[in-house]
Amino acid sequence: MIRLFACLLGLLAWPALAVERVVSLAPSLSEIVLELGAADLLVGVLDGGERPPALAHVPSVGRYGQLEIESLLQLQPDLILLWPDSISAAQREQLQRFGIPLLITEPRKLAHLAQQFDEIGARLGRTEQGRRLREEFSTHLAALSARYRREQPVRVFYQLWDKPLYTIGGQQIISDALRVCGGENVFADLELPAPQVSIESVLQRDPEVIIAGTAEQLHAWQRWPQLTAVARDQLWQVPNKGLERPSFQMLAATEQLCELLAKAR
Repeated sequence: MIRLFACLLGLLAWPALAVERVVSLAPSLSEIVLELGAADLLVGVLDGGERPPALAHVPSVGRYGQLEIESLLQLQPDLILLWPDSISAAQREQLQRFGIPLLITEPRKLAHLAQQFDEIGARLGRTEQGRRLREEFSTHLAALSARYRREQPVRVFYQLWDKPLYTIGGQQIISDALRVCGGENVFADLELPAPQVSIESVLQRDPEVIIAGTAEQLHAWQRWPQLTAVARDQLWQVPNKGLERPSFQMLAATEQLCELLAKAR
């Protein structure tokens, strides 16, 4: 309790000891902890979507965008795994003032994600597991790139949401997955991870393939038969939602995306 009050006052410099109590502030980072065989270190998670069964018992510290600072501090973590957009900038600064070690990660390419296994593994005392995941991920990624490379990439519009219309920018890791699979994000020139776009801009860029999360979202594009993707009936549902969670399982999700794009005419 004394340690908690000192932390609340910002007076305690948390010691750089071996990590024993970890809070994950992103579902993808929680998955990586599981993939590294370090579930025993997780004492808190930020909820966002369905939890893996192995984390059903782990206390919650809030939901995506709604971190409960007091709940987190009561867990007395010695490391916080953080995806930058999972909490507000103000809360991120607040955590830094408390002196709790943060590992902030936001891989923008699949190759960066592979390196992340090494980094997180080292911090959690799972160096060998992290190296093994990195090597396996990198090997399979190279094989996918070689197998699905196209001389002329297929132009893809990847829809995240419909009302309003959101897509992925060129710095978002799914955009790199499209590239690995022989695709080209038609909004790759936009820097925001999830920019809002207009119907008119999609019509102007005229994708050859449209990928969206639901059949309803795809059906709505039938109103614009002048789109190449509509004319060629190249409207496909996201093959695996794991594409939106950058952890080791994203490798299998990317392979399913590649198989889908290989069908593009």
